[in-house]
Amino acid sequence: MFKIGDITINSKIVAGPMAGISNAAFREILFENGAELVYTEMVSDKAIVYRNEKTLKMCDIDDRYHKVAVQLFGSDVGSMREAAIYLDQNTNADIIDINMGCPVPKVVKTGAGSGLMKDPDRAVEITKAIVENVKKPVTVKMRLGSTLDDMNYLELARRLEDVGVKAITLHARTRSQMYEGKADWHHIKVLKENLKIPVIGNGDIKTPEDIKARLAETGCDAIMIARALVGDPFLIKKGEDLLAKGTYDDVDIDTRFAMCLAHARKLCALFSEKNAMKMMREITPHYLSGLPNSTKVKAKTNLVETYAELEEILENYKNILSLS
Repeated sequence: MFKIGDITINSKIVAGPMAGISNAAFREILFENGAELVYTEMVSDKAIVYRNEKTLKMCDIDDRYHKVAVQLFGSDVGSMREAAIYLDQNTNADIIDINMGCPVPKVVKTGAGSGLMKDPDRAVEITKAIVENVKKPVTVKMRLGSTLDDMNYLELARRLEDVGVKAITLHARTRSQMYEGKADWHHIKVLKENLKIPVIGNGDIKTPEDIKARLAETGCDAIMIARALVGDPFLIKKGEDLLAKGTYDDVDIDTRFAMCLAHARKLCALFSEKNAMKMMREITPHYLSGLPNSTKVKAKTNLVETYAELEEILENYKNILSLS
């Protein structure tokens, strides 16, 4: 348990933001599997200011599912402040998170995402403007810095704490590393030792054992998991069980496939069936990860156009697995 401002998070595991993945359907899946705090995919400040319909829909939060942090990205002080005020006054978000970690070139070249870490004065100015104009707790997700030779996370985090940020998530890679190499959790330990506010560690968490080990070695307040939850939303409960009881149960094939189909149905309800199936072409292989002789099945799911096709493929595969 830890607190972000006046919000109590009754878990040491939070679900991180993923562009194109962390929509309302996936957030619902995560909450149904024990998540306590879930982040939205990042949303553009300019799109909110201009009231882009698609972006505003991304900020819709079901009253049944909390706690949710909406992640905002941008590099202009005025539009970031205005967008944050909109999120504060017009959404069910519990927390407003500022993205200072996205390494994607098209985001960085605008000065947003991890591009803000190259301009710490602007990063602090943006954060201060938001903190002073919203009631919801403000948090930041950042990286170590731009490169291994330019790691300024500690200095920037201290300044952000001083202007009122309530928690910081550190992805233990630099911008130039993108998602390659190994996350260096030593820096998360350093950050925790130097801040009074909660520190959330992020990077390379794939198993319940990873969760337990990283918490123990860094003393951080929580672990953020992102990509590993795609196809394995059960990881949250497995991690919680390992921390609480020292053991956990793996899920069976029936449960795994049922969750995959539930994910598809929720996407169909949120989008059209056509668009939902396009998304499931990328998502379904994750639900099949590690299963025997799954390569051909994954290839088939990469061509699905209807929910019925997906259901039939999984049913046939389940029958094959039961005979082997």
